[in-house]
Amino acid sequence: MYGHAYGDVALKVLSEGMQKFFDKNVVLGRNGGDEFCIFLPDCTCADVKEKLEEFTKLKRSFKYEGEEHQFTISVGYAEYPVYADKPSKLMRCADTALYEVKLRGKNGCMAYKNGLRKDIRTQLGFALKDVSENLPGAFIIYKADKNDDEILFANREFIRFAGCKNMDELLEYTKRSFRNIIKVDEQEAVIADIWKQIDEGHTNGYTHFNMQKADGGHIQVFDHGRIVENGRYGRVIYALITNLETVRENYGNSECNN
Repeated sequence: MYGHAYGDVALKVLSEGMQKFFDKNVVLGRNGGDEFCIFLPDCTCADVKEKLEEFTKLKRSFKYEGEEHQFTISVGYAEYPVYADKPSKLMRCADTALYEVKLRGKNGCMAYKNGLRKDIRTQLGFALKDVSENLPGAFIIYKADKNDDEILFANREFIRFAGCKNMDELLEYTKRSFRNIIKVDEQEAVIADIWKQIDEGHTNGYTHFNMQKADGGHIQVFDHGRIVENGRYGRVIYALITNLETVRENYGNSECNN
């Protein structure tokens, strides 16, 4: 969201905080990316529970363009030799607990115990780019605001649908507005249909329209949108856009109309 440079600042804030918080006999390290490890000698999980929970709850922040932004961490820990007889297994157990915390909503601290799913990392191991670029359709995120429907994200398939080469070209062509991907003579009706569904309380909405391409052509698409609350942008719409002709070829007109 803020770029690598500010990610580095957040990592430095965390690492400096670790060095100040823990005793000198504690071994601190960085596994890579945004993962760190802490080795606490001569203690049990029960001994360190309160201390690790305190460390997890500390307030952390970094500055971006003059604004201060808070961030949180997730901690998983395991005890040797209760659950592991060698360092690599100890790390895997701690890692399993860490990803259990992440799956439950992040910003927490948990000790490893029997029964936690060791394959849990696979559920969270896909980066946004991996997921978005391999979705079976075009995907876009835009602000759910009648007066400001700014495009925030689009995957490669959506950019291709729009007849653009890259995200910059898409934003220039659409003037950053979702409305401008809709054929001009359909815009008012389609936007009214989307907001009618939102105003009626639907979190999921469906519509279809002619998508205006950058070269002046258009393509019929089916739009499945979902409105959600985002911590930075407020209400946003996630929309999966599918070529309507392809849907008809596979399911027939009657299924499409339903």
